[in-house]
Amino acid sequence: MNRTQIIFFILFLFTGFNIHAQIAEPEITTNELEGHVYFLASDELEGRKPGTEGGMEAATYIRDHFISFGLQPIGENGFQYFNVTTGITKGIENKLVLNDSIFELNIDFIPMPFSSNADVTAEVVFAGFGFEIDHDSLQWNDYKDLDAEGKWVLMLRGDPEPDKDESLFISSGSDRDKALLARDKKAAGVLLVNGPQYGDKLLSGAFDRVTADAGIPVINISQSVANLILENSGKNINDLEKEIIKNRQTASFSTGEIVSGTTELIKNEVQTQNVVAIIEGTDPTLKNEYIVIGAHYDHLGFGGQGSGSRTPDTLAIHNGADDNASGTAGIIELAEKLSSNQDQLKRSIVIMAFGAEEMGLLGSQFFTSNALVDLKDVKAMFNFDMIGRLDTTDAGVMVAGTGTAVEFESLLASYEEKSALAFNHSPEGYGASDHASFYASNVPVLFFTTGAHPDYHTPDDDADKINYEGQKEILDYAYPLILDLANRDINLTYQEAGPKERTGGAGRRGLKVKLGIMPDFTATENDGLGVGGVTAGGPASKSGMLKGDKIVAINGMTITNIYDYMNRLKKLKPGETISVDIMRNGNKKVLVVVL
Repeated sequence: MNRTQIIFFILFLFTGFNIHAQIAEPEITTNELEGHVYFLASDELEGRKPGTEGGMEAATYIRDHFISFGLQPIGENGFQYFNVTTGITKGIENKLVLNDSIFELNIDFIPMPFSSNADVTAEVVFAGFGFEIDHDSLQWNDYKDLDAEGKWVLMLRGDPEPDKDESLFISSGSDRDKALLARDKKAAGVLLVNGPQYGDKLLSGAFDRVTADAGIPVINISQSVANLILENSGKNINDLEKEIIKNRQTASFSTGEIVSGTTELIKNEVQTQNVVAIIEGTDPTLKNEYIVIGAHYDHLGFGGQGSGSRTPDTLAIHNGADDNASGTAGIIELAEKLSSNQDQLKRSIVIMAFGAEEMGLLGSQFFTSNALVDLKDVKAMFNFDMIGRLDTTDAGVMVAGTGTAVEFESLLASYEEKSALAFNHSPEGYGASDHASFYASNVPVLFFTTGAHPDYHTPDDDADKINYEGQKEILDYAYPLILDLANRDINLTYQEAGPKERTGGAGRRGLKVKLGIMPDFTATENDGLGVGGVTAGGPASKSGMLKGDKIVAINGMTITNIYDYMNRLKKLKPGETISVDIMRNGNKKVLVVVL
């Protein structure tokens, strides 16, 4: 017996499901849905984390079912491979030395997860909270009389207004933002220390699922290390923070000390995959157009810090029965029924199970950037994510993306009249699931979900809590709608419905300006920000920016990743005219953008 057969046998013993026997039944049934969910959400698959044996087992299970139904696998025998970073490990070369003092890793210092790898010996200057803010009601510059070039910049974490929720410091106050500003000042590296407001403890250094680094070494040091650096200046961290907050004045100076530091972070990169197969349409012309049906199959593994778990301090298998074994089971069943009725399909159907959705829609973004079919020929995309907790006394079924095609609202209404389900519509095409990647590529999308619940992203999202009857009702509703779009003579009329990017809210995290792009998060190189989509009529679109461009500078200031980009935007104002350097097909271009 291979591993999959063993899992089948265990499921048969404990649940009575005969998964092999299900293949013969072309109709969508609760028994088959239950069997798929119990397999995908079994402890043996250990949470289907990308790059793990359990994740590959799930992908193989899905692919093999597609093939058994008669679907044609595409890519590499049904798989589209791509790499993701699942964590960061501290290397053996991490060191910090001051005079005769050799400090201890994880006790006295720790490299920040966004630190670059470097070996720096340089003078240390103190730069207060590390701000440079030019605002109508706030002028603050910790670098005004400070030469930081080629030096370590020691700075406090946080800001001078820790208890003010709407403080103007906040938009520039993240550790990454401060490191970027120090890099702009040509600093060699950053030493971050907690003042009294945070207490004398090092940060965890946990990987935050973002691979971009700051371009310079960034080290979190303890107060005792900081005070040793400050000793000859007659200062200490506690007094400095209190004085800056009390006097509302910057405090920057050279310490006269030389520190040697080495940072070494090793990215743990793994290979994962999308699962892709096609049911070819029968119309000689329309078979070259596609309807995409998708759901992500990955989940959080054992959880833990940085995984997205809502119980990050608990290491336990996150089975993800609803998120998203339910949606994956749904597209397996839809694939079987559609294939058995292939003679009724004019257009071709692409069935996809996406990998690495939980890491930031990476699988669907990789597909839309490296499509196995021409995206111009994709006429609609259906996304099923968390369809297993239907509660007829609550909100019912949420259908998002209803504004992304002119015809959607009237079309959905005609089918909803025949259904006993309760529906709620959201017109916007952007959302925290894989349909967003297709919407950014100008594809009409529909996203089906029964919504979040207390077990979401916890170890309690198990197969015995799924409403299989409700899951079947949703798929029975969607099936004729899919047939309709596969067979209609006239294509849908795509229209924009809301932004094509994640937007900041008001208050602490809001941005005053937006360029009007959807970033491409699949790129792992630290050489610019890929443009995954451009909002029609937005500043980027009007300047001639295109999907596939890579932003490398704004107003001459380097952009290497999403954090550089967001930091630059924070400093711009509505109505301002800026220059944006882009790379397109290997050539550098400069666009003039009016915000």
